[in-house]
Amino acid sequence: MTLAEFIAFAGRHPILSLALAGITLALLYNEIAGRLSGIRRIAPAQLTALINRDNALVVDLRIAGDFEKGHIAGARNVQMSQFDPENKHLAPARALPVVLVCKVGQTADGAAKRLRKAGFTNVNVLEGGIQAWQAADLPLVKGRG
Repeated sequence: MTLAEFIAFAGRHPILSLALAGITLALLYNEIAGRLSGIRRIAPAQLTALINRDNALVVDLRIAGDFEKGHIAGARNVQMSQFDPENKHLAPARALPVVLVCKVGQTADGAAKRLRKAGFTNVNVLEGGIQAWQAADLPLVKGRG
């Protein structure tokens, strides 16, 4: 499509053009805000490297029942209802990489923002949550941990 054809299309379909512009701006804003937040979104393979290389603290935010059905080895279960940056599992880890895990990655975003605000500098979220971990065919541990 040439620029002239695009301009002609935009003239014939102003509502679609405005919708495209709005969606594009929203995506750009979301991407820039994510990069400036200081919170990294990592893939399961990156998480295994952080655990093995940097002794990362993995915090699973799911409810206890889901955690017991299967979680990442070494993960600590801190449910969102009890989530506090000064938690006994979290406070000593300010100098370590902290990786937050939830079911699909959305709940962990809010918790990550709270950790950043409390002064944690190396905050990560497992992109896609525990579902991404399972999709990557990585092992889960059952029980209380």
